Amino acid sequence: MFKVKQYYQFIVVLPLFLFSFNSLSANNEKQVKVQWFGQSAVKITTPQGKNILIDPYLTANPKTPSQYKDLSTLGKIDLILVTHAHFDHLGDSPALLKACDCKLIAPSGLEDNLNYLGMVDANKLIHMNKTGTVYPIDGVSVTMVHAEHSSELDWIDLKTNKHQVLYGGEPVGFIITINNQFTIYHMGDTGLFSDMALIGKYYHPDLILIPIGGNFTMGPKDAAYATNNWLKPKYALPIHYGTYPVLRGTPEEYKKSLVNNTTDVINLQPGESTTFNF
Repeated sequence: MFKVKQYYQFIVVLPLFLFSFNSLSANNEKQVKVQWFGQSAVKITTPQGKNILIDPYLTANPKTPSQYKDLSTLGKIDLILVTHAHFDHLGDSPALLKACDCKLIAPSGLEDNLNYLGMVDANKLIHMNKTGTVYPIDGVSVTMVHAEHSSELDWIDLKTNKHQVLYGGEPVGFIITINNQFTIYHMGDTGLFSDMALIGKYYHPDLILIPIGGNFTMGPKDAAYATNNWLKPKYALPIHYGTYPVLRGTPEEYKKSLVNNTTDVINLQPGESTTFNF
């Protein structure tokens, strides 16, 4: 009798377990995780568990928490995106590409020089250009768009110890669409440009990763103008501020400038992450 009772309990509990498991799986299929490491370094984890690392300036980044300066703590990386050639965006990309079974998307001229200098193997590169769209991993499309900035590759030839400033292609931003349902716009380093209005109307970003530090990029007021008038996303994550004294803009200033705006500003500390449901 005891065994029969246990059997019936199992029959009753099993459907509840399966319902809970299926609900959890369904929820995971609608979640994107975003982790910020300071400056413009961001890791995006898709519902399929794929990891996209953008502008991985980590080991030399004064704001990156110490545990993430050990690149092995990042876990498996499936794709690296670099918006331009400057040291605080290219960062640890060459080292990561040697260590991981992943590919790089970067401005075309930067890719060419990284390969020419022997820093990145050609088979690690995905070639594209502005307005192009590629489908590099399951459930993800990446579109390259304009950014208003520069992209010099600062390089020291270890054989001659000579310093050189090389062509790094044109700076870009990335539109990353996940499962055709959630769109992230990593703006890279950029000032205001009026075609942000086209990007907002055409791509409808749900989340923008927006520079606010000033001096080299938009400051808080410019970033708020772009958010209010052109992009109008559901969420905004401020980046590229506070890493160095010259990057004076703050999330508080950005929020204050967002007048009559429904955008939810996500203020993370370096190393922290948040999850978006869609």
